[in-house]
Amino acid sequence: MAPDPLAAWRLAGEPFYRASGDEIRLCMLAFERRLPLLLKGPTGCGKTRFVEHMAWRLGRPLVTLACNEDMTASDLLGRYLIDAEGTRWHDGPLTQAVRHGAICYLDEVVEAHRDTTVVIHPLADTRRVLALERRGELVPAHPDFQLVISYNPGYQERGKDLKPSTRQRFVALEFGYPAPEVEAAIVAHEAGVAPELAARLVEWARGSRALRPQGLEEGASTRMLVRAGQLLAAGAAPAQACDLALVCALTDDADTARALRELVAACFGG
Repeated sequence: MAPDPLAAWRLAGEPFYRASGDEIRLCMLAFERRLPLLLKGPTGCGKTRFVEHMAWRLGRPLVTLACNEDMTASDLLGRYLIDAEGTRWHDGPLTQAVRHGAICYLDEVVEAHRDTTVVIHPLADTRRVLALERRGELVPAHPDFQLVISYNPGYQERGKDLKPSTRQRFVALEFGYPAPEVEAAIVAHEAGVAPELAARLVEWARGSRALRPQGLEEGASTRMLVRAGQLLAAGAAPAQACDLALVCALTDDADTARALRELVAACFGG
């Protein structure tokens, strides 16, 4: 039996995900039609976990790429490399996903070089092809290939946004932070912390998010709350856990940090 080219990207178990609305059904509809999907929402609100959960539901391998400013089209497509047998072409992760039918998830795509978005354009419209110009090859997408990208609309304030020519190739799901009771259940499950403490962390997070108009760039994410909960479950005092996982991670401004610590005292006492 030939080796599975996507074995490394197959999920071993079900990733925990708690739905906030109808996003699972809508995503299934998009995947059934092989419509490229754009997820937009704040950092740490569950976009990546959602994609992992959907890949598990569909029984599909998931190629996840965390985009950054040093990522170029070659990192996605592949390149010629020299080995013992001479110079050979090596497919990049996007090319492997296209050839073999994986879900390819480009996380925070606005962080990557502009040439990466040009590369995905023909994959995200009716052509569903990938052009490997260095090889002179046009790779048709496998019937099971699915393209998913995500970004944080907050980056618009810093001059980072998707061009209309990219956005209009995708159907979009908008994510926000879950309702308080749902977010508390997620934190309790993921951190192994008591529901009461999880609820207090969520209360604190909602207060931090309300400080954004006062200069806090972004409030605490659900991911940050899970880390704070893990410290609480390990025996850290609330003030210590929140300072380590939340306050110091969110800001370097002394006045903002003071306000966040006062919020900790209000939520946890002391």
